[in-house]
Amino acid sequence: MQRDKVRDLTKMSMCVALCCVAAYISFPLPFTPTMITALTFALSLTAYILNPRQTFTVILIYILLGAVGLPVLGGGQSLGRLLSPAGGFYFAWLIAYPLLSMAKGTTPTIKRYISANILIAMPITYAGGLASMILLMEINLWQAFMMAVVPFIVGDIIKAGVAAALGIKLQRVLSKY
Repeated sequence: MQRDKVRDLTKMSMCVALCCVAAYISFPLPFTPTMITALTFALSLTAYILNPRQTFTVILIYILLGAVGLPVLGGGQSLGRLLSPAGGFYFAWLIAYPLLSMAKGTTPTIKRYISANILIAMPITYAGGLASMILLMEINLWQAFMMAVVPFIVGDIIKAGVAAALGIKLQRVLSKY
């Protein structure tokens, strides 16, 4: 029992650290306030190897680290990033990735992992980004769609696939311990 708790806390800690590092793997786009980052890869991997409650906790801790001023959010930013037009993405992750973790099922399959990511996590994430951009930038839905969704679709699908493949391998390794 104690060993399981330590193992779960270790996995969660590693996922928080992965999110913090993934935020630095980013580059800005000139036509949107949002950056392309490796965060969606890290969040997908987190959802694939943790249960929904653990996934929610990891994302909440990650966001709180940024909210208290640690430079862990996209591109090494902190609280200001949460309050920016890109902030909606962060809060949407609290819903999107625990749902992805729930939808992954009990038997790891790459098809289910990728499908759940594309059909659940990505749309919820994009909805959060759309909402914050519309509200904070005072733009219409089409403009927000072109800034918050279109530039990221292909990359997010690729990251979902790579994370699914790695998540399945990690599930096999982690299930042995």
